[in-house]
Amino acid sequence: MLPIAMVGGAVFYKWMGYLSFLSPYLIFMMLFITYCKLKIKDIKPGKEHLLLISVQLALAFCIYFILSPLNHTVGEGVFICIFIPTATAAPVITAMLGGSISFVATYSLLCNAFVAVAGPFILAAIGDHPEITFVESTMIISSKVFPLILGPLAIAMLLRYVFPKIHSKIESHQSISFYLWAVSLFIIVGSCVSFTINTWDNNLLGTVISLVVGALVVCLLQFKVGRTIGKRFGDAVSGGQSLGQKNTVLAVWIAMAYMNPIASIAPAAYIAWQNIVNSWQLVRHSHNVK
Repeated sequence: MLPIAMVGGAVFYKWMGYLSFLSPYLIFMMLFITYCKLKIKDIKPGKEHLLLISVQLALAFCIYFILSPLNHTVGEGVFICIFIPTATAAPVITAMLGGSISFVATYSLLCNAFVAVAGPFILAAIGDHPEITFVESTMIISSKVFPLILGPLAIAMLLRYVFPKIHSKIESHQSISFYLWAVSLFIIVGSCVSFTINTWDNNLLGTVISLVVGALVVCLLQFKVGRTIGKRFGDAVSGGQSLGQKNTVLAVWIAMAYMNPIASIAPAAYIAWQNIVNSWQLVRHSHNVK
């Protein structure tokens, strides 16, 4: 399903301008359905979450300081693929792989809060748009992140206590969230392909290849490191999804707003890489379950 959604988005990229406005609504509904399985008492920050955030930040800066002297645009693009917070859709895939929704949801909340607070400082230091003030950047990032995470969570919790029968009905139909994610992926990939084609320059071929390959390397690295850390705490799946599955929609926007717009090709490529990894994991998990 996920590869079909990605290929379809790439093929029909010319029409994505008419559909791109649907993305946040699809993600919102997808998260709402997933969070109906979550109880508020399950959100418990622990040392494993702090360890993951520390590793994520350390990896981001190490990669940036290694690549930036060689090619600043590549350094920016690969950096944002690591620095950006966990995908709002990560709990969906985690649930399908048998991991802990509460672990990933907690990490997503903590990671997004950290990026919203620390992001403006860090992006001002390495980005290409210093004219954007701290207050402006904080408000913009926060307005794109928190409604998508806190909104569906609040409605799901409210529904649990006010309309328990409706809540139970939604909770028992979790597969719907997967198909909503596939439609969202179709739109996101198409939008990224459209941007790349419209801004293409043959002189940047080497940079583009480096961005795509760099995104692949850090994608595999983050899933591996996340699973290794998660295994120490008894949940390799949740650790891998927390560190490896990224909010690439936000990453593309940040790269275009704060950096050289070409750097956004890295998080755009990361969309494909992380969903190829997710597809492989889902197939492998389904075979193991059978």
